[in-house]
Amino acid sequence: MIYLDNAATTPLDEKVFEAMLPYFKQEFGNPSSVHESGRNARAAIDKARQIIASTLNAGPKEIVFTSGATESVNAIHKGVVLASTHQVKHIITSAIEHHCVLDCIEWLGRQGVAVTYVMPDHEGLINPEEVKKAIRPGETILISIMSANNEVGTIEPFAEIGRIAKENNILFHTDAVQGYGKIPIDVQRDHIDFLSVSAHKIYGPKGAGFFYQRQGVQLVPLVHGGGQESDLRGGTENVAGIVGLAEAARLIFERSTERKRLRDLTDLLWKLLKENNPEVVLNGPVASEKRVPGLLNVTFPGISGEMLVQSLDGRGFAVSSGAACAAGSAPPSHVLMAMGRSTVEGKQGLRISLGHSNTEEEIRELVNVLRDAVKKMKTSVSFSDD
Repeated sequence: MIYLDNAATTPLDEKVFEAMLPYFKQEFGNPSSVHESGRNARAAIDKARQIIASTLNAGPKEIVFTSGATESVNAIHKGVVLASTHQVKHIITSAIEHHCVLDCIEWLGRQGVAVTYVMPDHEGLINPEEVKKAIRPGETILISIMSANNEVGTIEPFAEIGRIAKENNILFHTDAVQGYGKIPIDVQRDHIDFLSVSAHKIYGPKGAGFFYQRQGVQLVPLVHGGGQESDLRGGTENVAGIVGLAEAARLIFERSTERKRLRDLTDLLWKLLKENNPEVVLNGPVASEKRVPGLLNVTFPGISGEMLVQSLDGRGFAVSSGAACAAGSAPPSHVLMAMGRSTVEGKQGLRISLGHSNTEEEIRELVNVLRDAVKKMKTSVSFSDD
């Protein structure tokens, strides 16, 4: 299997696995215990907090460990609403956010929170001026815009949106799951109040993540318990997962040259796809520097993205349609539709996301297999039409 679905999840880095191992058996102590075993576990968490904070220009006390970005997103959005004293509470987000953000905000909407969804342009880019126009003075309590889109890779102008939020005394959250470690993010420079990340997107373990919360910003905790994580997330910490998350973060920032390699590899992939299939359509920004390294979303007109995923799977390639798939009934991509595609076109996206292990040889092999698969499907469609 040639794995090309790194935007969905990444394989656990061997060095991350090695860093985690002691905390499964030898260093198994509860970090809330005062004896040596507990102190060792607490020290590991404190070190992890410092490592992660340093990658964002944040303070260690501003990092809260969770089970992943979905929990972080829910904790932030619901916690901000509960902490707000505004009589009318209004949130601004975009129509292309990850489902964990959209579903959370939709739930808040059913509880009486007003919501405005800003639409992207045809490349998936959110216009900061549209965000600014959506502000309701005295009512808007939170702006939530992702740093980079998980389906088409568009890098959003989150720093400019953060500045707009700050100027209007509104809290700003960015879902950094696809951006963290791939594009520069500085919570001070970019005026970020909240940020969410999952470990398994950066070669860390599943079930671990964190959110950044600017010091002094109020948040009502979603999970109450024993006062862990500065009383912001109750429950005994997942020490091994947290250690793995920190090691993954350290490694991905240490290997900064990998970003250029992935961008070059993605550019080569698009060039070869276009040469072999002139009708192929790029979903997202044409300029590669406006997309996160390693992510490419394309459409082969008239061919279902899910069918291509299944065909490539049978040929030893793991890719994604870019939409939440249930076998045989994949819905159209909400991202592509928000970008102006039709319902039919919304089911034709193919997301190819590269990672550390992928090579130029694999890319060339994929292009050849994909060319043959598309040709075969076109022939089948042609016979069906006849």
